[in-house]
Amino acid sequence: MISMRLRLSAVSAAVLLAACGGSDTDRSGQLLETPASIYTMTKAQLDAAGTSSGLIGLSGAAKCDVNVVPLNYVTPGVKGEASNASGVLLLPTGTGCTAAAPLVAYAKGTDVQRNRTLASPTDSETGLLAAMYAAQGYAVVATDYLGFAKSAYTYHPYLHAASEATSVIDSIRAARNAAKVLGASLNGKVMLTGYSQGGHASMAAHREIEKNLSSEINVVAGAHLAGPYNLSGSMKLTDAIAGYQFFVPYFITAWQKIYGTLYSNVSTAFKAPYSGWIETLLPNATLNYTTLVTNGPTAGQYWLPGFLGQNPNQARDEVFQAAYITDITANPNTNPVVAAAKLNDLLDWSPKSKVLLCGGSGDPTVNPAVHQNVMKAAFDAKGLTNVTSVDVNPTIELLYGSVKTSAPVTFYSNYHGGYEPPLCHAQGRGLFDLLK
Repeated sequence: MISMRLRLSAVSAAVLLAACGGSDTDRSGQLLETPASIYTMTKAQLDAAGTSSGLIGLSGAAKCDVNVVPLNYVTPGVKGEASNASGVLLLPTGTGCTAAAPLVAYAKGTDVQRNRTLASPTDSETGLLAAMYAAQGYAVVATDYLGFAKSAYTYHPYLHAASEATSVIDSIRAARNAAKVLGASLNGKVMLTGYSQGGHASMAAHREIEKNLSSEINVVAGAHLAGPYNLSGSMKLTDAIAGYQFFVPYFITAWQKIYGTLYSNVSTAFKAPYSGWIETLLPNATLNYTTLVTNGPTAGQYWLPGFLGQNPNQARDEVFQAAYITDITANPNTNPVVAAAKLNDLLDWSPKSKVLLCGGSGDPTVNPAVHQNVMKAAFDAKGLTNVTSVDVNPTIELLYGSVKTSAPVTFYSNYHGGYEPPLCHAQGRGLFDLLK
């Protein structure tokens, strides 16, 4: 049974934070709950799950058991106001797994479920991290971000580089604090990684650490996977990406809360009925990706249009006012959406540590031609030789080409969220293994 002291509610956390005053800069990473393991994933369990899913061919057999430790820690909101985020620390344990461990800081992909936490041994993303990293001797810390799980923050600042960075950085601090309490040993080396939105977040954290925190955090490598690093460049696209109905309303409403400039009235951007609920829809306390597009139209229910993997332009045209979308591509120098996107681009820095960029050239959601390739070109233009870029599409085509032929909708629906992540994580682990 989980200890009562681990059940500090978001409301209680908010009270604690409010009592501390406005800014929590000097408290960043401070733990709000006493850390303790709630579950141990055994090597046998990890190997059985890996064999069943096929992941073991990429991760390798487990070398360690893995303790699952929930975290609840101080991290600021977008304006520096006091807040918190939750997450998980995965600690390798067992015979032969007591040496000081390198720390992998992970940023998760786009999440629409408000109450979901990575501090769950049954979560598929947590299972992937456990098998790929923690069971191989790495300590792993993964943040739920602002606005999720135990976070008292009132919304999630989606694809906001600065707050993504602080959420990840403060998770590193929280992990170090928890390790001290638990008697676990870290070797001081930090590796950063993340997938999809998490690739954007891990890159933002990497940039911030190397620019301002290198004396505190020794980042030896970053593996940034399928991330949207060139957000302003993506505004030039005339066709909608797969999953448009989730991702684009999500960042537009988040950026509106942050900057207040993306629209004067929600109805100028969104069509009815979506304008009636879109600003508070994501993340959602009860709906997930599937139910968001199958929930309506039903009286008293909120929803997003379907067409997932079929015709994303239909979803775009159903949700957004045509003039609002047209202005993004017609007037990029004055459009407020493009201006906000530029504030969250990640093309403006030069990493000193090793960097791996990974994605699949057939990805219909985060197209490497727009993001990964442009990011690599920006690094190359600075004369950097420490950055590698990998395309896993040939392996995806080899493994799933028959699905592409027989059921293309299934293939493209599963590409970004299913086929691509484990292959890119394997590439990232390959880099980390050289430096741990």
